[in-house]
Amino acid sequence: MKPSLFALLLTTVVLAGSPAAAERHMMQPLVPVDKLAEARALKSPLPNSREIVAKGKAIYDGKGGCFNCHGTDGGGNGPAAAQLKPAPRNFRHHGFWRHRTEGEIFWVIKYGSPRTSMIGFGPVLSDDEIWSVIQYEQTFSGGHGQGRMGRGEGMGPMMGPGGGEHRGRRGGMDE
Repeated sequence: MKPSLFALLLTTVVLAGSPAAAERHMMQPLVPVDKLAEARALKSPLPNSREIVAKGKAIYDGKGGCFNCHGTDGGGNGPAAAQLKPAPRNFRHHGFWRHRTEGEIFWVIKYGSPRTSMIGFGPVLSDDEIWSVIQYEQTFSGGHGQGRMGRGEGMGPMMGPGGGEHRGRRGGMDE
């Protein structure tokens, strides 16, 4: 039996008050170091489409309850955000998408993020539903910052072991 969304959100608020939930820099990896390679190898099996984005929006606003923390505009400003430490991620910030792969984002939605209020939604959402939510969340950035996402490469020193160096714009998705 899948846990109710209310039970998951209650757990989130309780964990948010824990001493381990200290602020951290937005660009720090969300996935534990020992899981980064596994997470970065994950790739969405879904095609990029308006239908998938619409499905992701319905889940974000409904079953997933993502808006409660991340806000209806993805800015990390949902009704529960004020009580959460660290604050929920801001999907509108170009750096959020530029400094992590889609596999890392999938991993965090499915399993949660240690020392934050982000619980794992694997018991509530199917893998395809999580990938749909990611496509919708990408729309919050207005297309900015998505140059490296999905390539399995990290950027900058905060990406942890295996992270690549910042190389500026490159062909392909960067343009």
